[in-house]
Amino acid sequence: QVQFVESGGGSVQPGGSLRLSCAASGISFSAYTMGWYRQAPGKQRELVALIIGGGGNRMYLPSVRGRFTISRDNAKNMVSLQMDNLKPEDTAVYYCNAAGGWVLGGTGPSVNWGQGTQVTVSS
Repeated sequence: QVQFVESGGGSVQPGGSLRLSCAASGISFSAYTMGWYRQAPGKQRELVALIIGGGGNRMYLPSVRGRFTISRDNAKNMVSLQMDNLKPEDTAVYYCNAAGGWVLGGTGPSVNWGQGTQVTVSS
């Protein structure tokens, strides 16, 4: 079975930082483009960052570009999201999943979603 387990969320003030982690199992991890998605209250889920299987290329939604950094460790089946200079509009539940379609802002796959990890940015 495919499983993604997210961790690292929390509550921070604007301008703060968090590092999210995702542990994957049940897939040939290095063969997949992976992404971080988020879903804010009342909004659709959106892909904010992706990284290709070998880790050599990354893409970001304009709203997070320059502030977020996605990375992966294929030996550990892990993908991470370093979030700096956080803003209140970053508040959402963050999820990881495959992102083979390379559609930034898209809702992503229909299956294999974990519980996500809550990120709250407020003063």
